Parts: sequence; structure tokens; C-alpha cells
Amino acid sequence: MPTFGVIIAAAGQSSRFDDANYKKPFAPLAGRPVWLHSVEKFLERDDVKQVVVVVSPSDRESFLEKFSANMAFMGIGLTEGGDHRAESVRRGLEKLGPEIDMVAIHDAARPCLAAAWIDRVFAAGVRTGAAILAIPVVGTLKRVGPDSTIEATVDRTGLWEAQTPQVFRRDVLEKAFAAAHGRQPTDEAQLVESIGQRVTVVPGSPINLKITSREDLRLAEQALKALPKPKLSGPSHPFANDDMWR
Repeated sequence: MPTFGVIIAAAGQSSRFDDANYKKPFAPLAGRPVWLHSVEKFLERDDVKQVVVVVSPSDRESFLEKFSANMAFMGIGLTEGGDHRAESVRRGLEKLGPEIDMVAIHDAARPCLAAAWIDRVFAAGVRTGAAILAIPVVGTLKRVGPDSTIEATVDRTGLWEAQTPQVFRRDVLEKAFAAAHGRQPTDEAQLVESIGQRVTVVPGSPINLKITSREDLRLAEQALKALPKPKLSGPSHPFANDDMWR
């Protein structure tokens, strides 16, 4: 069985979240921080051997103050990210042990994840070397100019919205980073595409939403109710006491 390492990307600036107290990965959601919901499903898996959370340097101290004991209990690693997503993920990749065959990158701000979706994208990644969750674009797309008027209606045929997890054979991802030469892709699939690697798209779900604004927290709370409860949510779980992380 291939061994997986999971990088949880939590180093963004949350500029659109508009909350004076929290960045979006650390905001409370259904009694727990958002990032923990994003991690839990991976901790249930026998094939996941390592999980690394990547936070911005400015968040490291407060993150450790709140979560260090719990992270030690769960065996989760921590590292500091860079100025851009690609640099943050690369630093997470460097923290993975040599026994890791496959790498999954997941947004800390995507807390509504089902085990079945992970099963499918992990299997596709192993089979093809690179796979991502995504959903087809269903709305009508407009290209809008600087004066806020429509310039064109964009054909949505064949367009999909990328999600995470994004899963890659480790050597493929390392090769892509080595060839990046300072490029700043918006996701890891784009980085891997640039070296000629074909990336398989696995159908995800609109429920696997990415929290961007505070309003998204309300949507996520309702979405969590529709998902199976993780095994780690019992009384023995280190976050069972909701007040522990506040």
C-alpha cells in the first residue's frame, strides 16, 4: 500500500475573511477550529502516515500556544509557510519523511470533506500519478471589464472548478517544484501541468466548499451536518472539549 503524507495549507492572509479576531483556518466552526475539521478525515486513514500543517510565520506562536499539546497527541507536524502558496507547500513537502510515496495537499479552509471523496482522489492519484477533486462549472460565466460592464459571455463547456485534496506521486511533485523557477501557480495541479504531467480530474462536490468570507461559515456548518461524523469526535478526542482551543 502506498504511503501518503498530507500537507494542510493554512498560511494564507485571509484578506477577504474580514474578521478582526480570526483568520479563516482558525475561526470557530461547530465548536472546533476550521483547520481541525479539514484534518480529521485524514487522521482516520491507515495509508496516511504523516500530516503537516503549514502556517504563516506571524501565526506560528499563537498556533503553538493553542494547539501544541493537541498536535503532539495527534502526531501532526507544523512548519512555516512562505510569501506565496507554492512556497508554503514546498516547505511542507520538505517536512515529509523519506517513507512517503504520495503527497496530498488540502486547503485548511475546506472543512467539509467526506471520506469517500478522499478514497476516490487518492486511488486516482496512485493510478495516474496526479489527480485532483473538481466540480464542473454550472453557472453562466461573464468576463467583466474595469468599468464593471460585461465584455463577453464565456463558454463553460469543459470548465471545472478545482478543489482539494490534490494528490501527486512524490517524485512528480518534487520534479515540478524543481522546474518552477519562481513561477507562482494558483494550485499544485497547475505546477504539475507545467512539466507535462497529465492530471486526472475526480468529481468532487459543492459541499466541499472553501471558506472565503464569514458568510461561508454558516454554509459550512450546515454542510457538516450532512456529512458522516469522524471517528475522532468522541469523548477521548483531544478537541472534545470545545473550550480547550479558545
